[in-house]
Amino acid sequence: MKIGLISDTHSYLDPKVFDYFQQVDEIWHAGDIGTLALLEQLEAFKPTVAVFGNIDGHEVREATPEDQIFVREGVKVLMTHIAAKPPRYNPRVQKLIQAHQPNLLICGHSHILKVQPDPANNLLFMNPGAAGIHGFHQVKTLLRFDLVSGKPKNLEVVELGKRGAIGQH
Repeated sequence: MKIGLISDTHSYLDPKVFDYFQQVDEIWHAGDIGTLALLEQLEAFKPTVAVFGNIDGHEVREATPEDQIFVREGVKVLMTHIAAKPPRYNPRVQKLIQAHQPNLLICGHSHILKVQPDPANNLLFMNPGAAGIHGFHQVKTLLRFDLVSGKPKNLEVVELGKRGAIGQH
């Protein structure tokens, strides 16, 4: 199963996302979507699993939960927008990790791309950075990876271009 992981679009969906996610089976959006229309664009393109973020208004919050806990290809996933970073997660997320024992923790919020094993919690932490044009990040990023036999494999970092470069290739 191929996954396209995106976060912090803040109401801007770079057209290149559709090229980079052409071959994925599912899109996971880790919050700060921005608008319901953006979420609907993703859902019309590929099956999409999403959580709301701190900037999302009532329409997005009605359409998405704060947390998603699900299993794909034997990988238990916990996705939430704000988690902090390994090994010092915020108390709410630490409780979720203890209760659900995910193999993969997905979050956004920081606008900092980070993939890091967390041996203390026996999981892999993934934050795809930010794909939108609002924030302090310099380059818009997302992640692609496969789920094979209970493990993430073939991880790719995709750079969509400079934050201020709208629709430029």
